[in-house]
Amino acid sequence: MTTTAKTKRPTIRDVAAKAGVSKSLVSLVFSAPQTVSSYRKDLVLKAADELGFSPNFLARSLAAETGTFIGILVADLHNPLFAQIVDQVRVALEAEGEYSFMTSAMLLNSQGEQILDSRTVSALIDLRPKSVLVVGSVPDMHRLSSLPETVAIVIASAISKDIARATTVRSNDEIGMRLLIEHLVENGHQKIAHICVEAGDVSKSRRNAYESAMKEKGLAKFINVEFAKSATEIDGFEAATKLMNSKNPPTAITAFNDLLAIGAQGATDGTIAITGYDNTFLADLKQISLTSVDPGNTEIANKAAELLLNKDSNQKAKTFLMEPKLVVRNSSKSLVRNN
Repeated sequence: MTTTAKTKRPTIRDVAAKAGVSKSLVSLVFSAPQTVSSYRKDLVLKAADELGFSPNFLARSLAAETGTFIGILVADLHNPLFAQIVDQVRVALEAEGEYSFMTSAMLLNSQGEQILDSRTVSALIDLRPKSVLVVGSVPDMHRLSSLPETVAIVIASAISKDIARATTVRSNDEIGMRLLIEHLVENGHQKIAHICVEAGDVSKSRRNAYESAMKEKGLAKFINVEFAKSATEIDGFEAATKLMNSKNPPTAITAFNDLLAIGAQGATDGTIAITGYDNTFLADLKQISLTSVDPGNTEIANKAAELLLNKDSNQKAKTFLMEPKLVVRNSSKSLVRNN
Protein backbone atom coordinates (compact mmCIF):
# COMPACT_ATOMS: atom_id res chain seq x y z
CA MET A 1 0.00 0.00 0.00
CA THR A 2 1.39 3.40 -0.95
CA THR A 3 1.81 6.32 1.43
CA THR A 4 -0.93 8.16 -0.48
CA ALA A 5 -3.36 5.30 0.04
CA LYS A 6 -2.55 5.12 3.73
CA THR A 7 -3.27 8.79 4.32
CA LYS A 8 -6.26 9.17 2.00
CA ARG A 9 -9.17 10.68 3.87
CA PRO A 10 -12.29 8.45 3.88
CA THR A 11 -15.25 9.87 1.97
CA ILE A 12 -19.04 9.67 2.18
CA ARG A 13 -18.88 7.04 -0.55
CA ASP A 14 -16.59 4.88 1.61
CA VAL A 15 -18.96 5.15 4.58
CA ALA A 16 -21.98 4.35 2.40
CA ALA A 17 -20.26 1.26 0.97
CA LYS A 18 -19.24 -0.03 4.41
CA ALA A 19 -22.69 0.60 5.93
CA GLY A 20 -24.49 -0.80 2.89
CA VAL A 21 -26.58 2.32 2.39
CA SER A 22 -26.80 5.14 -0.14
CA LYS A 23 -24.52 8.16 -0.19
CA SER A 24 -27.54 10.45 0.26
CA LEU A 25 -28.50 8.67 3.47
CA VAL A 26 -25.00 9.18 4.89
CA SER A 27 -25.30 12.86 4.02
CA LEU A 28 -28.64 13.05 5.83
CA VAL A 29 -27.20 11.44 8.98
CA PHE A 30 -24.67 14.25 9.28
CA SER A 31 -26.85 17.13 8.09
CA ALA A 32 -30.32 16.24 9.41
CA PRO A 33 -30.00 13.25 11.79
CA GLN A 34 -33.50 13.80 13.17
CA THR A 35 -34.93 12.65 9.82
CA VAL A 36 -33.18 9.24 9.89
CA SER A 37 -34.31 6.17 11.84
CA SER A 38 -32.16 5.14 14.81
CA TYR A 39 -31.29 1.80 13.20
CA ARG A 40 -29.96 3.27 9.94
CA LYS A 41 -28.30 6.17 11.75
CA ASP A 42 -26.41 3.72 13.97
CA LEU A 43 -25.27 1.77 10.91
CA VAL A 44 -23.81 4.90 9.35
CA LEU A 45 -22.21 6.23 12.53
CA LYS A 46 -20.59 2.87 13.26
CA ALA A 47 -19.15 2.67 9.74
CA ALA A 48 -17.93 6.27 9.97
CA ASP A 49 -16.26 5.58 13.30
CA GLU A 50 -14.50 2.48 12.01
CA LEU A 51 -13.22 4.34 8.96
CA GLY A 52 -12.26 7.43 10.94
CA PHE A 53 -14.58 9.57 8.85
CA SER A 54 -15.71 13.05 9.88
CA PRO A 55 -17.72 15.38 7.62
CA ASN A 56 -16.06 18.51 6.27
CA PHE A 57 -18.73 20.91 7.46
CA LEU A 58 -16.89 23.91 5.97
CA ALA A 59 -16.96 22.47 2.48
CA ARG A 60 -20.59 21.39 2.90
CA SER A 61 -21.63 24.84 4.08
CA LEU A 62 -19.91 26.58 1.19
CA ALA A 63 -21.41 24.17 -1.35
CA ALA A 64 -24.94 24.23 0.03
CA GLU A 65 -27.60 26.74 -0.97
CA THR A 66 -28.27 27.40 2.70
CA GLY A 67 -25.87 27.19 5.65
CA THR A 68 -25.28 23.89 7.41
CA PHE A 69 -24.18 25.20 10.82
CA ILE A 70 -24.98 27.83 13.43
CA GLY A 71 -22.23 30.34 14.16
CA ILE A 72 -21.57 31.59 17.69
CA LEU A 73 -19.51 34.71 18.36
CA VAL A 74 -18.46 35.29 21.99
CA ALA A 75 -17.41 38.73 23.22
CA ASP A 76 -15.11 37.48 26.00
CA LEU A 77 -14.05 33.87 26.55
CA HIS A 78 -12.80 34.79 30.04
CA ASN A 79 -16.25 35.81 31.26
CA PRO A 80 -17.90 32.81 32.98
CA LEU A 81 -21.37 34.23 32.26
CA PHE A 82 -20.84 33.95 28.51
CA ALA A 83 -19.35 30.47 28.83
CA GLN A 84 -22.44 29.31 30.74
CA ILE A 85 -24.80 30.68 28.10
CA VAL A 86 -22.80 29.19 25.21
CA ASP A 87 -22.67 25.77 26.86
CA GLN A 88 -26.44 25.73 27.41
CA VAL A 89 -27.16 26.92 23.86
CA ARG A 90 -24.92 24.25 22.33
CA VAL A 91 -26.61 21.54 24.39
CA ALA A 92 -30.01 22.72 23.14
CA LEU A 93 -28.80 22.84 19.52
CA GLU A 94 -27.18 19.42 19.75
CA ALA A 95 -30.46 17.96 21.03
CA GLU A 96 -32.04 19.12 17.75
CA GLY A 97 -29.23 17.67 15.65
CA GLU A 98 -27.76 21.09 14.84
CA TYR A 99 -24.03 21.68 14.54
CA SER A 100 -22.61 24.88 16.04
CA PHE A 101 -19.25 26.55 15.48
CA MET A 102 -18.05 28.88 18.25
CA THR A 103 -15.22 31.41 18.21
CA SER A 104 -14.15 34.55 20.06
CA ALA A 105 -15.06 37.82 18.40
CA MET A 106 -12.38 39.72 20.31
CA LEU A 107 -8.60 39.68 20.72
CA LEU A 108 -6.04 41.63 22.73
CA ASN A 109 -3.95 44.28 20.99
CA SER A 110 -0.37 45.21 21.89
CA GLN A 111 -1.66 47.49 24.67
CA GLY A 112 -3.62 44.65 26.24
CA GLU A 113 -6.96 46.14 25.14
CA GLN A 114 -9.76 44.05 23.70
CA ILE A 115 -10.54 44.86 20.09
CA LEU A 116 -12.74 43.29 17.44
CA ASP A 117 -11.10 40.42 15.56
CA SER A 118 -12.44 41.57 12.19
CA ARG A 119 -10.79 38.74 10.24
CA THR A 120 -12.53 36.10 12.34
CA VAL A 121 -15.89 37.82 11.97
CA SER A 122 -15.38 38.10 8.20
CA ALA A 123 -14.41 34.42 8.00
CA LEU A 124 -17.57 33.39 9.83
CA ILE A 125 -19.67 35.43 7.41
CA ASP A 126 -17.87 33.87 4.42
CA LEU A 127 -18.64 30.36 5.71
CA ARG A 128 -22.36 31.07 5.26
CA PRO A 129 -23.91 30.03 8.61
CA LYS A 130 -27.64 29.33 8.70
CA SER A 131 -28.00 31.60 11.76
CA VAL A 132 -25.69 33.51 14.11
CA LEU A 133 -25.63 34.01 17.87
CA VAL A 134 -23.63 36.84 19.44
CA VAL A 135 -23.02 36.43 23.18
CA GLY A 136 -22.05 39.62 24.98
CA SER A 137 -21.30 43.12 23.71
CA VAL A 138 -19.26 43.11 20.51
CA PRO A 139 -18.16 46.45 18.98
CA ASP A 140 -18.83 47.13 15.28
CA MET A 141 -21.58 44.49 15.30
CA HIS A 142 -22.98 46.13 12.17
CA ARG A 143 -20.52 43.98 10.16
CA LEU A 144 -23.00 41.13 10.53
CA SER A 145 -25.52 43.15 8.52
CA SER A 146 -23.84 41.79 5.38
CA LEU A 147 -25.33 38.37 6.14
CA PRO A 148 -28.33 37.45 3.94
CA GLU A 149 -31.73 38.48 5.28
CA THR A 150 -32.62 34.78 5.64
CA VAL A 151 -29.89 34.35 8.28
CA ALA A 152 -31.31 34.93 11.77
CA ILE A 153 -29.13 37.04 14.09
CA VAL A 154 -29.68 36.63 17.83
CA ILE A 155 -27.95 38.72 20.50
CA ALA A 156 -27.71 37.24 24.02
CA SER A 157 -26.87 39.20 27.19
CA ALA A 158 -26.20 42.38 25.25
CA ILE A 159 -28.01 45.30 23.63
CA SER A 160 -27.79 45.68 19.87
CA LYS A 161 -28.32 49.05 18.22
CA ASP A 162 -26.15 48.28 15.19
CA ILE A 163 -28.33 45.62 13.57
CA ALA A 164 -31.98 46.57 13.20
CA ARG A 165 -33.11 43.05 12.33
CA ALA A 166 -31.34 41.30 15.24
CA THR A 167 -33.42 39.77 18.05
CA THR A 168 -32.14 40.35 21.58
CA VAL A 169 -32.47 38.14 24.67
CA ARG A 170 -31.22 39.61 27.93
CA SER A 171 -31.93 40.32 31.57
CA ASN A 172 -34.39 43.00 32.68
CA ASP A 173 -31.82 45.34 34.25
CA GLU A 174 -34.42 47.64 35.79
CA ILE A 175 -35.83 44.81 37.90
CA GLY A 176 -32.42 43.33 38.68
CA MET A 177 -30.88 46.55 40.03
CA ARG A 178 -34.06 47.38 41.94
CA LEU A 179 -33.83 44.00 43.70
CA LEU A 180 -30.26 44.80 44.78
CA ILE A 181 -31.01 48.30 46.05
CA GLU A 182 -34.12 47.15 47.93
CA HIS A 183 -32.10 44.35 49.55
CA LEU A 184 -29.36 46.73 50.68
CA VAL A 185 -31.81 49.36 51.94
CA GLU A 186 -33.67 46.71 53.94
CA ASN A 187 -30.33 45.92 55.59
CA GLY A 188 -29.86 49.54 56.66
CA HIS A 189 -27.75 50.93 53.82
CA GLN A 190 -28.12 54.36 52.28
CA LYS A 191 -24.64 55.21 51.02
CA ILE A 192 -24.70 52.71 48.17
CA ALA A 193 -22.14 53.19 45.39
CA HIS A 194 -21.98 51.58 41.95
CA ILE A 195 -18.98 50.35 40.00
CA CYS A 196 -19.30 49.92 36.24
CA VAL A 197 -17.47 50.46 32.95
CA GLU A 198 -18.13 53.56 30.89
CA ALA A 199 -18.46 51.84 27.51
CA GLY A 200 -21.20 49.39 26.56
CA ASP A 201 -24.97 49.63 26.42
CA VAL A 202 -25.53 46.96 29.08
CA SER A 203 -23.28 48.80 31.54
CA LYS A 204 -25.17 52.02 30.80
CA SER A 205 -28.50 50.24 31.24
CA ARG A 206 -27.54 48.90 34.67
CA ARG A 207 -26.04 52.22 35.70
CA ASN A 208 -29.26 54.02 34.79
CA ALA A 209 -31.26 51.34 36.62
CA TYR A 210 -29.08 51.83 39.74
CA GLU A 211 -29.68 55.59 39.68
CA SER A 212 -33.43 55.15 39.15
CA ALA A 213 -33.70 52.69 42.05
CA MET A 214 -31.74 55.01 44.34
CA LYS A 215 -34.07 57.91 43.47
CA GLU A 216 -37.14 55.71 44.06
CA LYS A 217 -35.86 55.06 47.59
CA GLY A 218 -35.23 58.74 48.24
CA LEU A 219 -31.45 58.25 48.12
CA ALA A 220 -30.59 60.53 45.17
CA LYS A 221 -28.03 62.45 47.22
CA PHE A 222 -26.10 59.23 47.85
CA ILE A 223 -25.75 58.25 44.17
CA ASN A 224 -22.06 57.54 43.61
CA VAL A 225 -20.76 55.99 40.38
CA GLU A 226 -17.15 54.90 40.00
CA PHE A 227 -15.96 53.89 36.53
CA ALA A 228 -13.55 50.99 36.14
CA LYS A 229 -11.17 50.72 33.17
CA SER A 230 -12.57 47.31 32.25
CA ALA A 231 -15.00 44.75 33.69
CA THR A 232 -12.31 42.66 35.41
CA GLU A 233 -11.34 41.78 38.97
CA ILE A 234 -8.21 43.96 38.86
CA ASP A 235 -10.11 47.05 37.80
CA GLY A 236 -12.88 46.26 40.28
CA PHE A 237 -10.24 46.28 43.02
CA GLU A 238 -8.89 49.66 41.88
CA ALA A 239 -12.35 51.23 41.60
CA ALA A 240 -13.37 50.02 45.06
CA THR A 241 -10.09 51.27 46.52
CA LYS A 242 -10.86 54.76 45.20
CA LEU A 243 -14.33 54.63 46.74
CA MET A 244 -13.02 53.50 50.13
CA ASN A 245 -10.31 56.19 50.16
CA SER A 246 -12.76 58.97 49.34
CA LYS A 247 -13.90 61.53 51.92
CA ASN A 248 -17.29 59.89 52.28
CA PRO A 249 -16.89 56.15 51.57
CA PRO A 250 -19.97 53.99 50.93
CA THR A 251 -21.24 51.25 53.22
CA ALA A 252 -22.32 49.14 50.24
CA ILE A 253 -21.22 48.69 46.62
CA THR A 254 -23.18 47.32 43.70
CA ALA A 255 -21.19 46.24 40.66
CA PHE A 256 -21.99 45.94 36.96
CA ASN A 257 -20.94 42.27 37.00
CA ASP A 258 -19.56 39.57 39.29
CA LEU A 259 -15.95 40.05 38.20
CA LEU A 260 -15.92 43.71 39.26
CA ALA A 261 -17.67 42.77 42.52
CA ILE A 262 -15.09 40.08 43.32
CA GLY A 263 -12.32 42.62 42.77
CA ALA A 264 -14.14 45.03 45.08
CA GLN A 265 -14.27 42.36 47.79
CA GLY A 266 -10.49 42.25 47.79
CA ALA A 267 -10.30 46.00 48.37
CA THR A 268 -12.75 46.09 51.27
CA ASP A 269 -11.85 42.94 53.23
CA GLY A 270 -15.49 42.21 54.07
CA THR A 271 -16.00 45.51 55.89
CA ILE A 272 -18.86 46.66 53.64
CA ALA A 273 -21.63 44.99 51.66
CA ILE A 274 -20.75 44.00 48.08
CA THR A 275 -23.14 42.78 45.38
CA GLY A 276 -22.61 41.61 41.82
CA TYR A 277 -24.69 40.87 38.76
CA ASP A 278 -24.80 37.68 36.59
CA ASN A 279 -24.68 35.02 39.35
CA THR A 280 -21.77 33.17 37.75
CA PHE A 281 -20.38 29.99 39.33
CA LEU A 282 -17.68 32.14 40.96
CA ALA A 283 -20.30 33.91 43.09
CA ASP A 284 -21.30 30.60 44.66
CA LEU A 285 -17.78 29.61 45.71
CA LYS A 286 -17.55 29.38 49.50
CA GLN A 287 -14.57 31.73 49.70
CA ILE A 288 -16.39 34.38 47.66
CA SER A 289 -20.08 33.89 48.59
CA LEU A 290 -21.18 36.88 46.53
CA THR A 291 -24.73 38.19 46.59
CA SER A 292 -25.65 38.54 42.94
CA VAL A 293 -28.53 38.93 40.51
CA ASP A 294 -29.29 35.81 38.49
CA PRO A 295 -30.28 37.31 35.12
CA GLY A 296 -32.00 34.08 34.07
CA ASN A 297 -29.00 32.60 32.27
CA THR A 298 -30.68 29.27 31.52
CA GLU A 299 -33.79 31.01 30.22
CA ILE A 300 -31.68 33.37 28.09
CA ALA A 301 -29.79 30.43 26.57
CA ASN A 302 -32.90 28.36 25.89
CA LYS A 303 -34.73 31.29 24.31
CA ALA A 304 -31.70 32.11 22.17
CA ALA A 305 -31.52 28.48 20.97
CA GLU A 306 -35.23 28.52 20.16
CA LEU A 307 -34.80 31.66 18.05
CA LEU A 308 -31.75 30.25 16.26
CA LEU A 309 -33.72 27.15 15.32
CA ASN A 310 -36.72 29.13 14.10
CA LYS A 311 -37.15 28.45 10.38
CA ASP A 312 -39.31 31.54 9.81
CA SER A 313 -37.00 33.87 7.90
CA ASN A 314 -39.63 36.64 8.08
CA GLN A 315 -39.51 36.78 11.86
CA LYS A 316 -39.30 40.41 12.99
CA ALA A 317 -36.69 41.64 15.43
CA LYS A 318 -37.82 41.66 19.05
CA THR A 319 -36.35 42.12 22.51
CA PHE A 320 -37.02 39.44 25.12
CA LEU A 321 -36.37 40.46 28.73
CA MET A 322 -35.87 37.59 31.17
CA GLU A 323 -37.04 37.95 34.77
CA PRO A 324 -34.01 38.21 37.11
CA LYS A 325 -33.82 36.88 40.66
CA LEU A 326 -31.76 37.96 43.64
CA VAL A 327 -29.46 35.36 45.20
CA VAL A 328 -28.39 36.50 48.68
CA ARG A 329 -25.06 35.28 50.06
CA ASN A 330 -22.57 36.40 52.74
CA SER A 331 -21.08 39.36 50.87
CA SER A 332 -24.06 41.63 51.58
CA LYS A 333 -24.46 40.80 55.25
CA SER A 334 -22.03 43.41 56.57
CA LEU A 335 -23.41 45.50 59.43
CA VAL A 336 -24.02 49.21 58.90
CA ARG A 337 -22.17 51.23 61.52
CA ASN A 338 -22.38 54.91 60.63
CA ASN A 339 -24.54 55.18 57.53
